[in-house]
Amino acid sequence: MKNLNRLVLIFAMVLTGGNSYAQSLPAEGEDIINDLLFLADGFASPASESAAYQATASWFTSARALDPWKVDISIHGNGLFVPSSKKEFTVGNGDFRNLTISGDRGARIPTAFGGSSTVMFDGQFMGDDFSFQAIEGIDKGALFYPFAQVSVGLPYGFQVGLRALPEVEIDGTNFSTYGIGLKHNFGQYFRFNREDDLQIAAILAYDIFDVKYAFDEISIPNLVNLNFIDVNAGVWMAEVMASKKYENFEIFGALGVAQSDFEYEFGGDGAALSLVNSSVATLNDKEAQFKGDIGFNLYFDSFKISTMATAGKFLNLNIGLHYIL
Repeated sequence: MKNLNRLVLIFAMVLTGGNSYAQSLPAEGEDIINDLLFLADGFASPASESAAYQATASWFTSARALDPWKVDISIHGNGLFVPSSKKEFTVGNGDFRNLTISGDRGARIPTAFGGSSTVMFDGQFMGDDFSFQAIEGIDKGALFYPFAQVSVGLPYGFQVGLRALPEVEIDGTNFSTYGIGLKHNFGQYFRFNREDDLQIAAILAYDIFDVKYAFDEISIPNLVNLNFIDVNAGVWMAEVMASKKYENFEIFGALGVAQSDFEYEFGGDGAALSLVNSSVATLNDKEAQFKGDIGFNLYFDSFKISTMATAGKFLNLNIGLHYIL
């Protein structure tokens, strides 16, 4: 009779849809969802923070604008280096409403960048006990991936760039990024027009950076099954760049700020998945981060090799091969 009543309740929840389900969900179910959101936030936050460094890397590598209608076609290799402090976070039983840490009062568990874990969580829903392992990360101290970019010189010292990386799987993680950037050279106003003059420019860019992390399924019987989290970031960047050329060598540096708008979404199935994802929207956030870039270019006739290091909460390195048309 107990099992029959439980099935009737679940069937009614599914038929009446997400809003009625939220109203019908037992308090312990709401507590479990809140606990899962807490774990998701700790797991995904470093990945969200890193998006500001990955998405804004190497938009432009010289303050001088391309001559009008010249085209720069480039292929970039990008590497994000993850500090150890971003690979784990601390949890305790006091952080949870329903879950408990199996056999302990506290533990350190992986973020998206962390490694394996033996930490187990226990809980109870509708009279049934359940347990699951802490979400494991990709266990990488550095992430490497390519992207392509095209920049075009415009009149009046402007230059526009477009970049793209269609979704690609790298080390079990799916990346994609798209963006547009605009640069304006100020040297022209001060008659700094010679090749070896100090150049100053302003840059504004917008990127969409998406990354999906798969993990071993978290199964809460009669509630929800989760197996990946999608972190989507829209990133605005504004910075000032200076560069100085010495024959075929050019050094540059930039200071700016990146404003990131994060969105999370779980993948999986179960009657409560839509409710989980409507609740996970409360984790969506905006964050501003200051960043500094430094690098150099080597020129070879119609080719250029660029390098850039971006420092802040993360270290990001970028190397590009440019062909100038």
